[in-house]
Amino acid sequence: MGKALQNNILEISRINPRDFTLDRHRSVDDRPYGGGPGMVMLLEPIIKSLKSLPQDCTKIMLTPKGRLMDQEMAAGLSREKNIALVCGRYEGIDARLEDLVDLELVSIGDYVLNGGETAALCIMEAVSRFLPGFLGKQESVGEESFSSGLLEYPHYTRPEAYAGFRVPEVLLSGDHGRIARWRRQKALENTLKLRPEILESQHLTPEDLDFTRNLQRLRPGRNLFISLLHHPVKNKMGQDSTTSLTNLDIHDIARVCATYGLGGYFLCTPLLDQQNLARRLLEHWTQGAGARANPDRARALSTVRVVHCLQDAVQYVHNLTGECPCIVATSASGPGDISCRQVLKHLRTKPVLMVLGTGYGLSRSVLQDADHMLGPVRFLEGYNHLSVRSAASIIVDRILGDYA
Repeated sequence: MGKALQNNILEISRINPRDFTLDRHRSVDDRPYGGGPGMVMLLEPIIKSLKSLPQDCTKIMLTPKGRLMDQEMAAGLSREKNIALVCGRYEGIDARLEDLVDLELVSIGDYVLNGGETAALCIMEAVSRFLPGFLGKQESVGEESFSSGLLEYPHYTRPEAYAGFRVPEVLLSGDHGRIARWRRQKALENTLKLRPEILESQHLTPEDLDFTRNLQRLRPGRNLFISLLHHPVKNKMGQDSTTSLTNLDIHDIARVCATYGLGGYFLCTPLLDQQNLARRLLEHWTQGAGARANPDRARALSTVRVVHCLQDAVQYVHNLTGECPCIVATSASGPGDISCRQVLKHLRTKPVLMVLGTGYGLSRSVLQDADHMLGPVRFLEGYNHLSVRSAASIIVDRILGDYA
């Protein structure tokens, strides 16, 4: 930035709102109406400051409620002739500023700073890097994270080996084709792992898609299991009871499990006739005529296991993974004590058995024995009477979806 200023690639000036005050203390803040700690910045000094700017100036106010700064925004701002960054301080600026001045609200992240000055520095650097001559090699801008739409691939330099860690062999091969493929795949891998939502807007080649689909099979969804409980569940009177299997629940939740790559799906019922019915249905779709007619359905239903009780499902997961799963019960009432994002964190280190209820919900004993309870799908609404298969779809997507 310093060299760019010396070479007149850009100009930076600072406008102090205190220069537009009239009182002898040069006051720019006052106590908030309604009481409370801190001070609020006054309107008049800020508005007078903004009126001193060129008419074609783009005005940006740094605020946590603004649009999140990204590479696309930085590139767009680099084409502007004049940009003013309005930095709040104390408890912020009088809210009427947004009604009186045409401002673009921008945030650099979901955290709190003492003022907007540090955020302004981030934006100044991100935008300036697009200006011709700012970087020693302009092609560097095109190879960095987000410039290609993906996170950047890892870089290495000398020595070849350090503390037992070696530079990947492909980078030492001199084969530029292999190196380009490796870098592309590492960029895809980093993006899928850390910022998967970015992939949706990218143009991916068939080779890219094959690679990312193979990586998907290694994602934490394999640690998530679903158990659909038919006993003990509540009836309309709130008493413990047993419900019958539902064909749609079996099929539709199995398809969700297959789509998101879950570890397995358990149908829990103590009734022998219901167990036999479920096994006949699964045999038809996975081994019989149904499998030949609809291989996709066979693939989905191959993940289903019929068990006597919830403890059998817990034991199955323990035998499969070598660990006792974290049991997360679901409920359409009550606040819950774990979020979908927190469930995802659990999945990165251990298996999770998500318990869904039928009838009028899981019995009190199941909720009490669970390690955690996930709150309602729409915790701010009063209805929350979804079918269990609809709830399963929403919950699994919130945990493992591309925007999780």
